[in-house]
Amino acid sequence: MADAPLVGIIMGSKSDLPVMEDCERQLDELGVPHETIIASAHRNPEKVHEWSATAADRGIKVIIAAAGKAAHLGGVVAAFTPLPVIAVPMKTSDLGGLDSLLSMVQMPTGVPVATVAIGGAKNAAILATQILGTSMTQYRDAIIDYKKKMAE
Repeated sequence: MADAPLVGIIMGSKSDLPVMEDCERQLDELGVPHETIIASAHRNPEKVHEWSATAADRGIKVIIAAAGKAAHLGGVVAAFTPLPVIAVPMKTSDLGGLDSLLSMVQMPTGVPVATVAIGGAKNAAILATQILGTSMTQYRDAIIDYKKKMAE
């Protein structure tokens, strides 16, 4: 039986999957169990609400939300969960992802969303692992090993 997921990945569209597969691979490399769903804040608001509101009860510790254009997904998820949310702005054809980035970093007080670079799926995975590492030594050790390998 696989370990219960600790990181939840949600993306607004199937078109985000190629970028977010880098996030999944990075989490796998760091040994972090995760789950992934596709649900748009605009097209599937009830699914987003249900998944976000129940994440902590399912054992999720950190959520990574990827979206493009209006990019409300991270903020909507953060509104429904007490868990930390990391947003990954997707590159867009209209403004190259700047639209996504600005939507994500402009959250109102009380609904924080940490945001990585446009297309920064790997950094989102690393940050999620660092957050887990604050209370789970195996993930702190995984980050220490990862950084050692980067330095070599």
